[in-house]
Amino acid sequence: MSKVGKQPNNLHLILPLCLLNSSEINRSTDYGTTYEKLNDKVGLKTILSYLYVCPTNKRKVSASLDWFSSLLISSDEGATYQKYRLNFYIHSMLFHPKQEDWILAYSQDQKLYSSVEFGRRWLLLQENPCYCCSVIADAQYVTCRMQNCSEAVRSKPFPGYIDTDSLIVQDDYVFVQLTSGGRPHYYVSYRRNAFAQMKLPKYALPKDMHVISTDENQVFAAVQEWNQNDTYNLYISDTRGIYFTLALENVKSSRDLEGNVMIDLYEVAGIKGMFLANKKIDNQVKTFITYNKGRDWHLLQAPDMDLRGNPVHCLLPYCSLHLHLKVSENPYTSGNIASRDTAPGIIVASGNIGTELLDNDISMFISSDAGNTWRQIFEEEHSVLYLDQGGVLVAIKHTSLPIRHLWLSFDEGRSWSKYSFTSIPLFVDGVLGEPGEETLIMTVFGHFSHRSEWQLVKVDYKSIFDRRCAEDDYRPWQLHSQGEACIMGAKRVYKKRKSEKKCMQGRYAGAMASEPCVCTEADFDCDYGFERHSNGRCLPAFWFNPSSLSKDCSFGQSYLNSTGNFIKNVLFSIFLIQGDIQRSIIRVDFGDGSAVSYANLSSTEEGIKHVYQNVGIFRVTAQVENSLGTDSAVLYLHVNCPLEHVHLSLPFVTTKNKEVNATAVLWPGQVGTLTYIWWFGNNTEPLITLEGSITFAFSAEGMNTITVQVSAGNTILQDTKTIAVYEQFHSLRLSFSPNLDEYNPDIPEWRRDISRVIKTALVEVTWIRKTFRIQCSKIVLNFFTAPLTDVTPSHSGSAMLMLLSVVFVGLAVFVIYKFKRKIPGINVYAQMQNEKDQEMVSPGSQSESMANAPHRELMIPEQLLHSFLMSDDKNGSS
Repeated sequence: MSKVGKQPNNLHLILPLCLLNSSEINRSTDYGTTYEKLNDKVGLKTILSYLYVCPTNKRKVSASLDWFSSLLISSDEGATYQKYRLNFYIHSMLFHPKQEDWILAYSQDQKLYSSVEFGRRWLLLQENPCYCCSVIADAQYVTCRMQNCSEAVRSKPFPGYIDTDSLIVQDDYVFVQLTSGGRPHYYVSYRRNAFAQMKLPKYALPKDMHVISTDENQVFAAVQEWNQNDTYNLYISDTRGIYFTLALENVKSSRDLEGNVMIDLYEVAGIKGMFLANKKIDNQVKTFITYNKGRDWHLLQAPDMDLRGNPVHCLLPYCSLHLHLKVSENPYTSGNIASRDTAPGIIVASGNIGTELLDNDISMFISSDAGNTWRQIFEEEHSVLYLDQGGVLVAIKHTSLPIRHLWLSFDEGRSWSKYSFTSIPLFVDGVLGEPGEETLIMTVFGHFSHRSEWQLVKVDYKSIFDRRCAEDDYRPWQLHSQGEACIMGAKRVYKKRKSEKKCMQGRYAGAMASEPCVCTEADFDCDYGFERHSNGRCLPAFWFNPSSLSKDCSFGQSYLNSTGNFIKNVLFSIFLIQGDIQRSIIRVDFGDGSAVSYANLSSTEEGIKHVYQNVGIFRVTAQVENSLGTDSAVLYLHVNCPLEHVHLSLPFVTTKNKEVNATAVLWPGQVGTLTYIWWFGNNTEPLITLEGSITFAFSAEGMNTITVQVSAGNTILQDTKTIAVYEQFHSLRLSFSPNLDEYNPDIPEWRRDISRVIKTALVEVTWIRKTFRIQCSKIVLNFFTAPLTDVTPSHSGSAMLMLLSVVFVGLAVFVIYKFKRKIPGINVYAQMQNEKDQEMVSPGSQSESMANAPHRELMIPEQLLHSFLMSDDKNGSS
């Protein structure tokens, strides 16, 4: 388990200027115009190993010397230093994200030290940070205060051993990994509360996990599942980081030179919830974009014109823009893609136009509107540097040859001008903005020849501008996704400099306006155990039973049942015309049997949140008491749940004059007052009921159509099924033979779940209410017919033929629509969802198909129905 994506922002590391026996240390306070040599102050033969800058106070600098055995400490930005001898050799140092004087140091002999005086004095915390390591490299997660970490005051938040190097602390979350039985298990602690096991879909069976992001109180993780080798699946969690649902499958991965996993996923800076990912589809890699943290993904629209102004004929989804998403680990060189927090909406990347991502024929592309549209800017790869909040873009060609020129753009890449930055061609090793995107100064460093020393070239573009930008130099720009302005529940408007204005922006003010949107279906994620289908609805996965009791619920306790979407809060705001809210007592009765009280409330800006579990009209009362008296307010809140899906459940076949039950299954289950309208065949008058089930019988043979319409408020949904009525019919014996385990997880739980699905589906398809046996077998299904057994003097040939069709069609429909695992040679899916209208195949065509192919192989799970028998009941039917 590891963390990828954004680099840590609490450790600033500068590469050393180090020779074999000495270092030349120089300091500049005017962005590289002049330099002061510091060797006289720190020692003529001092070897500078690493330089650290305190993340919370840039004036404090610490440098490790003499192969990490001494420290130079400065409190005036490196103008003067004090040297401190150490009794250990530093391997690495880590600054506290808030306390500027707190530092942790890890020694080369694997000891952990702490300092609360910015490295002037050190305290040994632990002889071996791999606490209680055993022969099999188990470890424990231990916490303590920096000032005192003795055995008596240590705590162990995780109650057992964890895998070495699996601890991740990021924002409000702590992650650990524990391997048992050959499988890794992942645990999370939210806001330092008790650890809980992270729950992925039941048969994800992860081999590896990487934490991508913990923004917006959600965990975004990449998981390599049991059947993946060069791809990962992306998952998004609930607030606590426990329950995960699938966001995107088969994201491409690779390994760098050191063997570290590199996932082709890029988080766009400056815009929360926006990611780019390279997905592998049928051995092709395509680039997808999301604006809502993985709920919806779509391909990138290619530019309308190429660099020469010729039209580009590229039609989605057959052709699109594909980007390389690798980020450089070297701070002085750019990777394949770049964006900045101070330049929201501007993305520069290398890639190509076509059906898939290629490693050759690479061009440079830019987007000024957060990936909605793109423009080609170069036909070869370039490094692009952001200056002045993206108001100036600097491009330097990727080449092994020395160069003298670079390119500048002042209008977000729409036009480029060529500038010379050196009179002698330079082998460019890197480019650095000084000190970031807020200035117009950059430093190019490299060599005039392969034998020469480093050359630093300062480039200052301030002289190009004659003024700073004023308010009328900006225009509003609204973030959107292909025209949809409501993203992540809000409309966000940024300030952008007008392209025709040539002025210097200066320090980034983070200017942005945001207003909430009315929630729609697009603002909800599927809950744990549910999968989003092509119609956009969240329906239960085949392994998940939404009506089952929670395993975390003890006897006598209550638990919440899922509607399929993550539940959102109702937000109440309380405003006082007079009086101090901090000195008031507030009581809120939500009208559903629950109430809360607040005393000395510091603020109500975030509102008071409550979740309603049932539909209805609720009387919400707020009462406030303070020194001025008592007052109350009342509102009536109508909570409803829209009807999303109707499924008519009834058998496919029955006999004459036998009562049949038809039931309308609704999703979600609690909607409110409903009216059911039942239509039988060609009858012009329906049966209207308030109940979702009816019983009826047919007096004649034939095919009969039944339709149920469900009215809920202004919504009417319907479903139609066909039932065959015969004088009598008998059963067909099916037999299944074993063969494979290769494409499905070979575990007992999976076989049990699939056997339950098969049994339920066959009961639904064939209306079998008698017993049948299930035995373990392998995964390839060889099905063939056995002779029909006559147990009565006479049988209807058409009934036998129809039975043959019903059973095989039902089985085929079940296999095609219900199995999710895709198997080579034939597409087979499993979906535990309410089926669409079943296809009916004529008895003649079915018989011919069986005659021509008596043994067909279909991929289904390991535990299969071996045989089932039906016998006549007293009425002579089954």
